[in-house]
Amino acid sequence: MSAHIIAARRSPVMTAGGAFARLDLHHLARPVIAACLADAGVEPGEVEELICANALAAGGNPARVLALAAGLSERVAGLTIDRQCAGGLDAIRLGAALITAGAADLVLAGGVESASRRPIRMRTDPGGGPPVAYDAPPFTPWPERDPDMHEAAATLALRLGISRVEQDAFAVASHARAMAAVLPEIVPVAGHARDGFTRQLTPALAARARPVHGTITAANAAVSADAAAFVLLASARIASRAPRALRILASATLGAATEDPGLAPIPAIARIWSPSDALAQAEIMEAYAVQAIACIRGAGIDPAIVNPGGGALARGHPIGASGAILATRLFHDLQSGRGLAAIAAAGGIGSALLIGA
Repeated sequence: MSAHIIAARRSPVMTAGGAFARLDLHHLARPVIAACLADAGVEPGEVEELICANALAAGGNPARVLALAAGLSERVAGLTIDRQCAGGLDAIRLGAALITAGAADLVLAGGVESASRRPIRMRTDPGGGPPVAYDAPPFTPWPERDPDMHEAAATLALRLGISRVEQDAFAVASHARAMAAVLPEIVPVAGHARDGFTRQLTPALAARARPVHGTITAANAAVSADAAAFVLLASARIASRAPRALRILASATLGAATEDPGLAPIPAIARIWSPSDALAQAEIMEAYAVQAIACIRGAGIDPAIVNPGGGALARGHPIGASGAILATRLFHDLQSGRGLAAIAAAGGIGSALLIGA
């Protein structure tokens, strides 16, 4: 049994506190899901499962809420996963696994995130003291091996000798490609049809950007954002009747050194692809310019085929949706050959997906 992507759509990406700040998760996801179904000519009642990645909603089962809001059958229980930044790609991997196992013919998979609506997290004190607010949970049992993401990126840049000038140039190029790109995968949401953060970033503007940690700045690190992205996965039987279908050829999610989360995609990519194999396009997550540069070089990918429509530096980073956005971009861009999507996640996790006609 093989699994195929027969439709893929996403919302615009808007910075946290911006145009989507008042939208709940299902308001972001419902138009995207509807567009996927319409593109493939599939009725809502035909979908058998919805798998949704989300990192910030802090509980519940958003996937069930999305399924109900999108008008899917009440039989669709919905499955929410949290693998931080890798979640969107891993939702697609799980959906494909259901199909290849013969457990389903049609699965919606992707992610949705609202950094704007993230709840305030409080850790209770068993000694009876007041609760203490915290922003992120631990990603390892060892605090000394669980670095802040900005710090980890700055350390990586220092160790690999990737200068701020090089990182800024990468970010400038990402914005330029995004400004020039036609993005047919975007579904208008709340009157917006373009990514809100994309701008004419110049080297001079990048050089004046606010420092965050070491060589990491507000220009060469992706901003927190709100967005949704989903793909419709189908068995070969259903895909043969679809207007467009790309086959999932291979995928992998692997753990790596927790201290070096930015390099985690490299072994995952190596599990499913070799530099000796032809590759038409790669969508590599740009949480940080240095992380993207390091992964492109470490995996042996031709930079000329990476993120032709710009990347997360020019869009923003809606954590749970970011991996699904990469797959959605590939689905719309790839006309022949094979395409690779890869992303890193906190805790030293890397996920990669290979698709082709």
